[in-house]
Amino acid sequence: MKNPQVMDATTRRWRAALFLFMLATGVSMASWVARTPAVRDALEVSTGSMGLVLFGLSIGSMAGVLVSGGLVRKHGGRLVITLGAGLLVAGLLVIAGGAALEVSGGVFGGLALFGAGMGLAEVAFNIEGAAVERTVGRPVLPVLHGCFSLGTVVGALLGMGLTAVRFPVGWHLAAVALAVAAAGVWTVRAVPAGTGRESAETGEGGRTGDGARAGDGGRTVGGGRTGGLRAQVEVWRDRRLVLIGLIVLAMAFAEGSANDWLPLLMVDGHGTSATAGSLTFMLFAAAMTTGRFTGGPLLVRYGPAAVVRASAVVAAVGVALVIFSDSALLAGAAVVLWGLGASLGFPVTISAAGEGVRPVDASARVAAVSTAGYAAFLVGPPSLGFLADHVGLRNAMLVVLLLLGGAALITGALRRRTASPAAEVPSAQSDAQSDLV
Repeated sequence: MKNPQVMDATTRRWRAALFLFMLATGVSMASWVARTPAVRDALEVSTGSMGLVLFGLSIGSMAGVLVSGGLVRKHGGRLVITLGAGLLVAGLLVIAGGAALEVSGGVFGGLALFGAGMGLAEVAFNIEGAAVERTVGRPVLPVLHGCFSLGTVVGALLGMGLTAVRFPVGWHLAAVALAVAAAGVWTVRAVPAGTGRESAETGEGGRTGDGARAGDGGRTVGGGRTGGLRAQVEVWRDRRLVLIGLIVLAMAFAEGSANDWLPLLMVDGHGTSATAGSLTFMLFAAAMTTGRFTGGPLLVRYGPAAVVRASAVVAAVGVALVIFSDSALLAGAAVVLWGLGASLGFPVTISAAGEGVRPVDASARVAAVSTAGYAAFLVGPPSLGFLADHVGLRNAMLVVLLLLGGAALITGALRRRTASPAAEVPSAQSDAQSDLV
């Protein structure tokens, strides 16, 4: 990455637009999560049936993540962001309508649209953020992801307040949809055309035509293009990467479980009001935000292995208190530990996956581990609803506790490697992920 440069007005607007829309997506996600008890009550479904409804979000999100890379390669990031924003807005409006009309299938379909929009935007925004980093010569992605976490705090506060005054959930989500639409329009106008179109094809970052790319053309890994499905499968032959994948599974599952179930966990498991459930999720989101904005110095001083080990232990203590404490107040306070512990797990493991190897290999490794993490984050937690029907939601969280304990035992796989001589030209994706730490 080049030396820091003074940003021109266009680049500054580009970066600000990315920050704004990530903030807006965080608000929209937290607005939905904070109102899940109200939606569940409006639909009059069991916890297990609510798990089925939540699978709409998981299915849509995974579909969006899996197709986003190919769309960016072909059309560039701006078009994919436009499509993602449109699906986000449409999904929120359908969820609002489904909740107002008390139609479970409507909420499921809305969550699928919403999740697809989130998945599409996720990959495109990482590519855009990496391109901004290459332009200005300093990290952008950590703050970009921090803006999403900050948005979840704002959304949780909003949800808590509207829950307290019993504001209709349908009108709440419809208003959020309009705000996301406004942010999306401004963002799309500020993002340059073609970002990621060439970088996704060749493994090099930057905007099309910026001249700051290597001419290695369509280099391959394992007989396929960098980041292709075959390459992502073959990299799992590396035992270290398998261990990293297991760590990201556990940490992402811990984060996703809180996002999906925390308000209901407090309402059903500890007998709190819906407002208190929303407040608890807000505390979790605030802890996540704090961890992501302040974790950098700890990673520099102690290294990723020690930090993630400590993070897994801290998160496990928080989850254990939520499960075993009979005090709703103590359980609510414990989610701060849960959030702090889960905050750095995903970005640090993704960064470790691409360290110490050739850029063309790093791209496939990062893509493979990212997919595993998203699967755990999006698909795993809803399955807890089925288990909760038999053992209760608090006891179902024992799965999260066991996974965190297992992750803490294998964090040695995250020890930093020395980059190989072949790693001469950083790819957009490996640049992006290394800057997360």
